[in-house]
Amino acid sequence: MRVFVTGATGFIGSAVVKELIHAGHEVVGLARSDKAAAALHAMGAEALRGSLGDPNGLRSGAAEADGVIHLAFDNSFTDFAGAIADDLQAIEVIGDVLAGSGKPIVMTSVTTMVPSLGRPATEDDQAQDGSPGLPRSIAENMAIALAARDVRSSAVRLAPCVHDATSQGFATLLAELARQKGVSAYVGDGANHWPALHRLDAAKLYRLALESAPAGSRLHGAGEEAIPFRNIAEAIGQRLNLPVSSISPEAAEEQFGWLAPFVLMDNPTSNVWTREKLGWEPAEPTLVADILGK
Repeated sequence: MRVFVTGATGFIGSAVVKELIHAGHEVVGLARSDKAAAALHAMGAEALRGSLGDPNGLRSGAAEADGVIHLAFDNSFTDFAGAIADDLQAIEVIGDVLAGSGKPIVMTSVTTMVPSLGRPATEDDQAQDGSPGLPRSIAENMAIALAARDVRSSAVRLAPCVHDATSQGFATLLAELARQKGVSAYVGDGANHWPALHRLDAAKLYRLALESAPAGSRLHGAGEEAIPFRNIAEAIGQRLNLPVSSISPEAAEEQFGWLAPFVLMDNPTSNVWTREKLGWEPAEPTLVADILGK
């Protein structure tokens, strides 16, 4: 299969490109710079110069592909509204190209749109009002709706901590805050839960979704379904040789800044349907092991 990948040189995207090539697929990655193009060539992929803000490049990449994996998203949070707008435009443009073809598109969503249900969220659960990840649900719903236009669309909801030994997603941001504050904190008893996913398990999930996910399916990128937040804070404290302390909900914003709503959420996430439907079996190291460098 010839696969067009956005975000192909990112932390997750580069692992996806390697996974696809290893499985025998041809990959064309969207490249915003000469450096990105060179990185793609080094991985054995082709490069298409462009960006999410370039509809013509997106059309060209999708038109010449047998399937699309859309990973690109500006996670810097410097212009979150702009990042959401770019995401929506990309799905709209690619969806228009693929409409009527039966070809797959796998887009990227987040588990944080379905927290605090009092039970593990399933793939059937919809975004919850007031959830930290709610803005991403618009793009997810747009992609899922493409199934009605004969596009085999699916959405991978990624855990807040996609990790390996070099980086741990939101946990890396928590570690930076712990260094600044001199303490690795959790709220209350720290019994709220976060899911996590190793980047190599994520790469396998995207490949399997491309190859066989049913049209209109939501998939849970959660290798670990429910890690107590206190365990994450304790691992960060151990790694940085910092004290670990409980704080009140009222002190969360001072400690965590814009991350506070995520720290406060309870986000246990079931992966049962995803594993059964795709034959996906997460097998890589845990989040805590990667934080500790084990």
